[in-house]
Amino acid sequence: MTDPARLSLNLITADHWGLPEAVERCAAAGIAYVAPWRHQLDGDSARVIREAGLAVSSLCRGGFFTAPGADDDNRRAVEEAAELGAPVLVLVCGPPPTRDLAAARATIAAGIERLLPFAADHGVRLGIEPLHPMMIGERSAIVTLGEALELARRFAAPERVGVVVDAYHVFWDPRLEQELAAATGLVAGHHVCDWLVPTTDLLAGRGLMGDGIIDLAALDRLVVNTGYNGPVEVEVINPALAIVPPDELLADIQARFARIA
Repeated sequence: MTDPARLSLNLITADHWGLPEAVERCAAAGIAYVAPWRHQLDGDSARVIREAGLAVSSLCRGGFFTAPGADDDNRRAVEEAAELGAPVLVLVCGPPPTRDLAAARATIAAGIERLLPFAADHGVRLGIEPLHPMMIGERSAIVTLGEALELARRFAAPERVGVVVDAYHVFWDPRLEQELAAATGLVAGHHVCDWLVPTTDLLAGRGLMGDGIIDLAALDRLVVNTGYNGPVEVEVINPALAIVPPDELLADIQARFARIA
């Protein structure tokens, strides 16, 4: 069974609670890690998390390198991650602004290269998260794990830049096993949820583990074999979770997480 000590609640799963309530409830439930999103932060967030005795597994998100002002925003994201004690800043790399996908990918690579020294100075590792191809037009031109790994390898600094393996975005890939077999030392994070059938919303129609078609246990084994033994974030974006009583939701997440084996 998956070590329950590795469970991190990605706070977008309970975005309706707000960060202080989510932190309090996670601490009471014995969940050791949380992963905030930047829009949930205020000037007191680091203290709230620290005083609850929790650690931060990552901060989401930086990236969007194809947008105006990306460099300044990404430096702020690095500073926010460092203040929280987040070891990883998750990068959602940004969509192509034109039909030129190659140019978009080159812009992303150049943006990461510019950000890398600043992130290293702040002790923050960059985690490139490939997104499902359905999201290329709105969120990221990096749509396969292979692309993300190739990009990370360009910098020859796996301790400074790696990839985030999100089950929702990569489970479909026929090369997943081969890519992860060659990814030793390059995994910076692992996110889990499930792919529901039918999927009614491509962004916010994700399911709790066990309710869909992803073999999460097999994926977890592949990730562990890369040498990654850090926190595993439960990231379920679905507004239907807002009607579930909080204690019931956390208990259900913990039980489902323990069955990933």
